[in-house]
Formats: sequence, C-alpha cells, structure tokens
Amino acid sequence: MKQLKGIWALVLMLLISLALVGCNSSAGTDDEPAEDGDAAEETEATSGGQLVFARGGDSTSLDPAITTEGEAFRVTDNLYETLVNFGPQDTEIEPGLATDWTPSEDGLTHTLNLREGVKFHDGTDFNAEAVVFNFERWKAGDAEQFAYYTSQFGDKIDSVTAVDEYTVEFKLNAPIAPFYKNLAMSPFGIASPAALEEFGDDFFKNPVGTGPFKFKEWKENDRITIVKNEDYWQEGLPKLDEVIFTVIPENSARLNALATGEADLIDGVNFSDKATIESNPDLQVIERPSLNVGYLGLTSTRGPLKDKLVRQALNYAVNKEQIIDAFYAGAADPAVNPMPPVIAGYNPDVADYPYDPEKAKELLAEAGYPDGFEMELWAMPVARPYMPEGQKVAEALQKMFEAVGVKAKIVTYEWGTYLDKAAKGEADTFLLGWTGDNGDADNFLYVLLDQDSIGSNNYSYYQNAEVHELLLKAQASSDQAEREELYKQAQVIIKDDAPWIPLVHSTPLLAASKNVINFLPHPTGSDLLSSVEIKQ
Repeated sequence: MKQLKGIWALVLMLLISLALVGCNSSAGTDDEPAEDGDAAEETEATSGGQLVFARGGDSTSLDPAITTEGEAFRVTDNLYETLVNFGPQDTEIEPGLATDWTPSEDGLTHTLNLREGVKFHDGTDFNAEAVVFNFERWKAGDAEQFAYYTSQFGDKIDSVTAVDEYTVEFKLNAPIAPFYKNLAMSPFGIASPAALEEFGDDFFKNPVGTGPFKFKEWKENDRITIVKNEDYWQEGLPKLDEVIFTVIPENSARLNALATGEADLIDGVNFSDKATIESNPDLQVIERPSLNVGYLGLTSTRGPLKDKLVRQALNYAVNKEQIIDAFYAGAADPAVNPMPPVIAGYNPDVADYPYDPEKAKELLAEAGYPDGFEMELWAMPVARPYMPEGQKVAEALQKMFEAVGVKAKIVTYEWGTYLDKAAKGEADTFLLGWTGDNGDADNFLYVLLDQDSIGSNNYSYYQNAEVHELLLKAQASSDQAEREELYKQAQVIIKDDAPWIPLVHSTPLLAASKNVINFLPHPTGSDLLSSVEIKQ
C-alpha cells in the first residue's frame, strides 16, 4: 500500500495546486496548465449553495450499520463519522472522532482517546458511552442484521469499555491485523444513542450522526436531501448549504441532466461517453482511484454449480477482453484474482483461465453435462463503479455461455431485493462487484469468500477449510510479510475452486460541471463532500 499511498498523495497535491489557480480541467489527475483567466475566477469560489449529485439507484438504508451497498454509504459518510478516518484519497488511517490510539504489544487491547466537544445532530454529546452503545448494538445482532460487523470483527471483540468520558478501551479475543482500518470503514459510523432509542426500527430513515451534514428528507427512489450542520466541530466546514442525491437510473439520462444543468455531479458514466464529456467546455471528467473488482458469482450450493469442474468450465467460456472492449472502452483490466493488484498480498503468479470454449465443453462433459444445462444469470439493475452497464454485460455473458451449451436466463430485481435474495443464496449466478472498504486484502478475501462470511458478504456460499485457516492466520498476524504470503497461498486455492468469474478491475468515471471544485473521489467509493464548493 506504500506505493499506492504515494501515488494518491501526488494526485492530491496536484489537485490542490490546480484548485489554487482556479483550474477546472477534466479528471482529478489532469496535469495540463491552467488556461488564461482562470486565476481571476478564484475569487468567485464561494461557500454555500446547493449540489445535486445524480446517481443510478437509491440508498437502501441511512443506517450504515445495517447495509453493505455503496449507494447507502455515499450518503451516510456525510452524516456520520468514524473513530478513525482514511486519508482524502487513500486508505492510510488518520484521526477521526478519536484523536489518537494505543495498541498493546499483543494486539489484544486498544485504547482510543476521543475528540472532546463533539455533538450529535440531535444535540446530545458524543463520548465514550456513545461508542460503547454502538458497538454493543452491533455485537448483539447477527450476520443478517449487521453483515459488516460480522465480517470485519465477528466474535473477536470481547468487550468495549468507557474508561472515562473520552477514553474507550477495546479488548479482543484474537488479534485483528487491520483493526484500525476496519474502524475507519463506512458501516462503523457512530450514531446517536438517543436517536437509536427514539426511532428504533425506523432509525434507518431517521439518521443522526456527528457529520458535516444533517439529514433533511428522503423521498424514496427520488431524492435524499442533506443540509449543512451549522454546529459541526471542524470550523469552516462544510462549504455547501445543501446536497441533494437524486436518482436517475439510466446512464444516458444522468449525463443529459448534467449537460442541461439539472445535476452538478454524476456517477456511473459510460466509458464510451468520456470523449463527449471532455469536449464540452462546461463539464469535467473525474476518475476515481481504482480499488474494485467486478465479478460473476457462481453459487456453489446450487445445482450443477456444486461441481468445481462446471465452475471452471464457465470461467473458460468467458472472453474478458471482449467485455472490456465493448463496455469499458478499454478503461479496465481483466481480473484474475478476487482483489485488485494494488492490494498488498495480491498474487501475480496465479494464471487466469484463458478464453477457451472447447476446454469449457470438455469440462462440462467430464462433469456429466455434455449437452450443457440451464441456469439463471442475475443482472444488476443499477450502474455501479465496477459495472456501469450490468444488463448489457449479462447479455454478453449469456451468449458466451450459450456457445458452450449452457442456457442462461437473465433475471433482475429492484436493487435492494437483488442484494437481499443474492445474500440468501437464491441466485445461480449473479453479477456483482466490490469496492474495497479499507485497502486490506482481508477486506476482499475474508469478507467476500471466507466461510464465516456466508450469510453476509459471501454471496457465492463458497467454503474451503484450508482457505479459512489461511485467512484467519493472516488476519491475526502482525507480520505484514507473513500476511501477504498467506493471502497469496489462499488465492491459488480460490482460483482452482472457481467460486467466481472475476471480470474486471475498472477505473470508474464520474462527471461534473466545471463549477464544481474540491471534489476528491475516494477509492472506497464513499466521498466526503464537506470541502466541495460551487463556483458562482
């Protein structure tokens, strides 16, 4: 991760320097010189105003603890805060609601000193008791209710204690190497205990945190409005008065809304539209640092997919380069492993399944399906950073599978239903993806493919005892070199077991009006908007 940190640090420095001279060039990494007259426009950048952020789908919850999807975190990261923060464009840890922390030598005790003078949006105090309340709430739930708590901490947190008003102590049953990175993740935003008790099961639509923005209203499948927290503890922030997250399902319609001024910022930009946006002097393209994987999950507990040979055959049937050329305009790399190469512990020696339809047919025949079989292929109903055109990718895969005798019926559902049913193992095969939450290999391999995560984020219901042992050992080790070697071993086994068809690692595109400045897209996909301004 040191290399990645250095890259993003350079990007951040460049962005700041461009903002200081009033440059509004396309993409966060553009190094073209500012045009004449831009410096004079700097004085027009003012605080206040409204930002309309158009996206492909609605949030499923505004309680980050009970969801796993990015459209929720896109909003909640601006309403809640975590004990530890990530850097502006990397996953290195920084102070958040905790100002500093001290781990014990054995990694089993962690003492955090909390920031004083912070209040929740309802006026109640943030303190150690509030932290304890949140963790006890998550610990008392189960994988279905608090999937992320289960996958990141499980039963490894023995206790969370308020030592005094602004000191909290965590005692673990076993070391967790990425403990602080886990604390910085979106699902662990600290909520107001008073509001949790007041709203009960309806808290997910009545969010109360300590963040730079406060919740105003949610019109489902239309818009979520958040407004400036006038009592925010960071002086001078946020810059905006109001942010509206509006839902426009079609990528082309979202782009049109941007072009006509109905939206200021959009995600899910088709890669084929990049040149068109760049040619418009009123717009800018923004590249999100890549930390993702798009994949087709193969549920290993269903029908023919129980057989490893069948899963391997489907891998041989897929032409990844064709998918990338058709739907990513080349702005993606074929995925070999379940995590991107920038993650420490990635195994570059694992060979991918080459595109080989004849080999696919041979394996199907060996598995007892010489004439193929029928299955469902679930297509995502929303654009996501790793897959902006889920339906079209599904159609391409359908043709590839048909060429080897497998008839795939395309099925889709509303986004929340899609995730819920897939998590319950109801899909044969399903398109999905993952944007890393903390930059650690544990967040990909353990969270997505360990047997402990079945029922939470392991939608393919894959389990392998040897992989499980390797991942638990890596999770508990304080030796980074040892951890990386263990993850590399696990990837070899996972590749052979083929619970997925890893498809792509993409460089997601966003677009914005040239009037939007200081927007720093985060590799996790959850963007803090407190520093964003609109030039008037």
